[in-house]
Amino acid sequence: MHPAPNKIAVSEDWQEQLKQFVNTIDRLKEYVNLTAEEEATLRANETTWGATPHYAALMDRDDPACPVRRQIIPSSLEQQNRFGMDNYLVWKENRATGEVRPDSIARQYVDRVAFTVTQTCGIYCRHCFRKELVVDGSLSLNFNVDDGLDWIAAHPEVRDVLITGGDPFLLADDKIDYLIRKLRELPHVEMIRFGTRTPIVLPQRMTPALLKILGGYHRVPIWINTQCNHPRELTEETARAVYDLLGCGVNVGNQAVLLKGINDDVETFRELHQKLLTVRIKPYYVFYCEPAPGIDHFRTPVEKGAELIRDALRGHTTGLAQPMYVIATNIGKIPLMPDYYIQGKNAKEYTLKNHLGETTTIPNMPE
Repeated sequence: MHPAPNKIAVSEDWQEQLKQFVNTIDRLKEYVNLTAEEEATLRANETTWGATPHYAALMDRDDPACPVRRQIIPSSLEQQNRFGMDNYLVWKENRATGEVRPDSIARQYVDRVAFTVTQTCGIYCRHCFRKELVVDGSLSLNFNVDDGLDWIAAHPEVRDVLITGGDPFLLADDKIDYLIRKLRELPHVEMIRFGTRTPIVLPQRMTPALLKILGGYHRVPIWINTQCNHPRELTEETARAVYDLLGCGVNVGNQAVLLKGINDDVETFRELHQKLLTVRIKPYYVFYCEPAPGIDHFRTPVEKGAELIRDALRGHTTGLAQPMYVIATNIGKIPLMPDYYIQGKNAKEYTLKNHLGETTTIPNMPE
């Protein structure tokens, strides 16, 4: 089990939480006892960092290896960059191709796009694949919402729009309502998705007013994918927020990132995916930690995620808890699951192995 989080009173008003954002050393010291190395790194830090009080209160006060703490507090290891790709986001989001697109539109597929509408976050994840843009500030882009909407309107092949950031749910209600209404006016848009960590880091954002904007029956449904990387992040407030979203017709999935020292052991990986289901979040993806610059210390060998699904989930818990393990690239998401289960075949039959190492056979059906 994990240590109890800090007993700190947290406002139930999401806007008040943003006003009390934990992004100074003094505020951080209300939640944790900083090590000398942590404090020295923070004083030398020039990147954007911080988290909501709700999320900061989940940190272990005295353990610098705390899985929540490591996602918030900058590390000196971020200065090492042996494997990270320079200009990663330009490469990943195909921003150097011949297609003319506004900065707000990233594209790896014909029929769906990522529509970036803000750089503001409820937590500035130290492992962020948009680190150059959101955390480091070394990349500058113009996220004009109307330019993005006009581009989508002019491309009838786009049927699915992922609204992302930063975190789009940190926009005001009227701006979220505007985005949804304008996209639903386009006859070729069939689905709207939001990528947001607010159900985890700021569940208080799911106000009745926002639920009214998101909810209701419509030909263009709304889906949410959040990011929860460790079971400690799943709180009663998150469970209530997800329940309220489901109650108004919005499904919630999870896109975890495989992070070294945070969720790359069998026990934690299994607990995370089982606990997600207890709060009604469906595991969707586990992402290999992308080769953005300055996050080498979070990355595992590529095979690790597939091994964890094999050893922690497959056969060990319900199929509802099985995410797809992928890496996101400039040519789309690539599945990284080898076939551990087909042991061999001949003209007569296949030999299959289960999670206990037991084997069985099935007929080899000809074409």
